[in-house]
This record gives sequence, structure tokens and C-alpha cells, in this order.
Amino acid sequence: MRFALLLALFSAAMPAAPRVVLDAHNCYPYDGKYQDRIEVALKTGLPLAIEQDLAWYVDPATGQGRSVLIHGDRPNGSEPNMRDYFFERIRPIVEQALKENRRDRWPLITLNLDFKSDEPAHHQAVLKLLTEYQPWLTTAPRTATPAVKAPLDWKPVLVLTGVSNAQQKSFHDDIAVGGRLLLFGAGVVTTRVADTPVDQLIPAPSTNYRRWLNAPWSIVEQGGQTKAGDWSKADAARLAAILARARQFGYAMRLYTLNGHEPAVGTAAGWSAGYNFGSRAAVELRWKAAVKAGVDYIATDQYEEFAPFVKRSKRGRIGIQ
Repeated sequence: MRFALLLALFSAAMPAAPRVVLDAHNCYPYDGKYQDRIEVALKTGLPLAIEQDLAWYVDPATGQGRSVLIHGDRPNGSEPNMRDYFFERIRPIVEQALKENRRDRWPLITLNLDFKSDEPAHHQAVLKLLTEYQPWLTTAPRTATPAVKAPLDWKPVLVLTGVSNAQQKSFHDDIAVGGRLLLFGAGVVTTRVADTPVDQLIPAPSTNYRRWLNAPWSIVEQGGQTKAGDWSKADAARLAAILARARQFGYAMRLYTLNGHEPAVGTAAGWSAGYNFGSRAAVELRWKAAVKAGVDYIATDQYEEFAPFVKRSKRGRIGIQ
């Protein structure tokens, strides 16, 4: 009994390990295909991150613009929108989560927005949409000084966006002090190569708006997926050093995109050849290493295959501060 009590007290005093999450890369339909990607991703379980690529389409007949989900930056108007494909699809999940009010598990879903065009009108349209769903969203008050970080008000959904200064202007700078930040930008990662010292790779601390890092795997292994050799102790040490620097500066970390498959499989599925380690065995080594290192968001196109490798901590929370 005494041992059990001591163990319980020790466990309660230990900080919760950062939660490691499957980040469903390119989780949207395009070219009239892949309509079920969000369903496949959601079936792997929660917590989960979902990436949505956005572009701004202006109807030539009406001059009216709208944000669409697209693979690339040349929309033709036939593309789906984020309201229908993402927000309304997750409505039952979010409403149930709000009813249960298990805040220690939030966010259940991270929405990762990859803007392919940064028109001010596009930003405002997305901000208007997010405002409609604000009760679902993790937010923070806009502080007078960006370096002063306000606490996050956790909700079932967390929205992240990119590193662009134009996005910071729309989603942070133009928000009145005391207003709510509905999405959070990425900090600067200076290069895409693995021989850059980590203090130069991640040069600045997180801010009230910039709370995560989004980087290619090539910052870990020189040349990235297609040129990676055997996974080594030096590679593992490099990954650990990157994560330590991110934590030191208060960032969550996303690394992309870790695939391993036969080329024909990737072609049929619409996956980029540039993200392919070439075999299941090669990518499994990296999946295990990234999970062990505590990478918050591990992006892959192989949702179902990667899901069993994810460490799901009921006590942990995304490493965003």
C-alpha cells in the first residue's frame, strides 16, 4: 500500500509527456479523387492532426472570391470548401467533446492550414469562417507585445498556420489587443539542410502568435527522404537536439512527410515521390525514432500504417506553449 501511494505521488509530480500525433498529410480531395481521405484519417483515432491546403478562387463571371481546398495553386472553382469537407464533418466529434468537457484531452483535432496563396481577402474569408466556429477553437488573447505569451484557452480544435509575415499581419497584428487569436503561426526554421547547427536552425523563441515549428525531414537527414542512408546514432542525436531546442524556445514541432512504399503504390495514391524513403522498413525506423523523440506532429500519407506507432498519452498534451 505504501509503495503504491508513493508511486502514485511520484507519477502525479512527473510532467506529462508531450503527446505524439499522426498528422494526416494532404488530407483533402483533389483532381476528382481521394474523397475519403478525411474518413480514413478519422478512423485511425484521436488525437489527430489534419492538413488542409487552401487557395483563393475568384469566379470570373461574378468577381466573387472564395477559399477552396486544392493540391497546388491553380483552382478552377470545382474544388470543395473547408466548411463542408472539414468543419461540418467533425461537428459530431466536437459537440460530443464539448458535452463531455474532458479538457485534459484537448485538442482532439489539430487543423493545419497550408495557404497556397496569401491574398488579404483570402485571409479574411478564412478568419470569418473560423469566427463562426470559435466556440470549438483553442484561442489566446492578443497581447500588446507579441513576446508576452498569454495562456491558451484549450478547446477540442487547435488551428495552426504558416510562417508567412502576411499571415501574421492578418491573424495577429490586425487583431485588437485583448481580442482572440483563433489560429497560431509557425516560427522560423532558417534552412532545409541537416548540417546547420540547431541554434542557427531555430534562432528565435516562440511568441504569443508563433507557437509551433513546421520543418522538412531534411533538417534531420541530409538530402531528406530520397537520399537518406542507414538510420544512425548521429541521426538520432540530431533529432533529439532539434527537439530540445524547440522545447527550450516553447515550440511544438511538426516534421514532414515520412513515407515508405513502392513507387507504384505512391503513384496510385497520389503521394509525392520526394517524401518516400523507399521501403516500409526504412520509414518504420524513422517513425519509431520520431515517436521516441517526442515529435508533436509526424506527417505522413500512410495514415493507417503509421497510426499503430503513435504514442497516445491520455495525460500528455501537444507541446505547444
